[in-house]
Amino acid sequence: MKNTAESPEPILRGLRVIDAATYIAAPAAAAVLSDFGAEVIKIERPPHGDPFRHLSHNPDFPASPHAYPFILDNRNKRSVMLNLAKPAGHAALLRLVDRADVLITNYQPQMQARFAIRHEDLAPRNARLIYAMVTGYGEAGNEAEKPGYDMTAYYARSGLMNYLHGAGMDPHTSPCGFGDHPTAMSLVSSILLALYRRERTGLGGKVWTTLMHNGVWSNSSLVQGALLGAGNPPRWTRATAPNPFVNHYVCADGQRFIFCLLDAASDWPKLCRALGRPELEHDPRWSTREARLAAHTEFIALLDAEFARHPLAEWQQRFTECDVLYGIVPDNTGVARDPQMAANGVFLPLEGGGGEHQTVASPIHLAGVEKPAARWAPEPGAHTEEVLTELGYTAKEIAAMLQQGEAK
Repeated sequence: MKNTAESPEPILRGLRVIDAATYIAAPAAAAVLSDFGAEVIKIERPPHGDPFRHLSHNPDFPASPHAYPFILDNRNKRSVMLNLAKPAGHAALLRLVDRADVLITNYQPQMQARFAIRHEDLAPRNARLIYAMVTGYGEAGNEAEKPGYDMTAYYARSGLMNYLHGAGMDPHTSPCGFGDHPTAMSLVSSILLALYRRERTGLGGKVWTTLMHNGVWSNSSLVQGALLGAGNPPRWTRATAPNPFVNHYVCADGQRFIFCLLDAASDWPKLCRALGRPELEHDPRWSTREARLAAHTEFIALLDAEFARHPLAEWQQRFTECDVLYGIVPDNTGVARDPQMAANGVFLPLEGGGGEHQTVASPIHLAGVEKPAARWAPEPGAHTEEVLTELGYTAKEIAAMLQQGEAK
């Protein structure tokens, strides 16, 4: 979707963002800002750039000729490779900071100190700068310097990994970006709050979030229970779920759906009609919520047998006609082809890459604002000379920096 003549100018046009970060959570926040017109310059360290560029080559990722995770989180950016450990490389970053509105980083505190890019290093140069940071475990406590990925700090540490598996089963690992992308949205919110404060005071400041905290926030309903002494929930399998009305089932074609029927008195008659078994409504074995819960394994077996009679498409039609609340459980290919998602702006055109492609849009929508097509993620250092020239470096100075390994 491209801006039309009637569409307003992108809301964040003119906002300059430095993405001095690696992997997902922090760069994804910069990508969201770019969706609304912010100029984003990604700082990468030579010789290879952001290691996230190569993650999809691992054997646990579906094969593709494209580095698709990197493309998603680094669209619309320009890439500049600077060696921050060398004086000229660091000086170039400082020139960028002088002109920037936001700097985003996920470097660990000791690396921020090593490269002199802490908030206290940069704020004296630019009092309007918003310094936005993601860490794994926060800046206080014994684990402040501990590296954290979303799988370790968000998913495992928060209690989610321990909860999201059935009885007698090993925990699953989390998919790529599972906790990084929600954490990115927290950082975006923090940045926008800081920009609003800057509009009122004229001053920037430091904002931050952590993977660990975002994981606990995602699991906060059950953690709130633990804080009040509720302990841990029981474990079960799909066949022994304590509430058959909040469970998933398999259809004749092997496809799956999930129920979330929270009003049993209203939902049970609707489900009986959808099943084509109206006599079940008043069957004393199943007619009350208490009876169904008391014999939940037998009730699930009954439903399993019913749902195995027809493919998902027929059940979808029946559920819709009878007003039964359900959700389909597609695989990733199904998600990518979902017409409901396409109709609601979940996917955007992705320009570049030698063909017609799409990407996942950020989940923020404003009435009257259309997100433009996204641009393919840059090659490492693709814009180094261009950006250095904009900063006032001469061709001779740039050539010297490239020759001495201070830029690439």
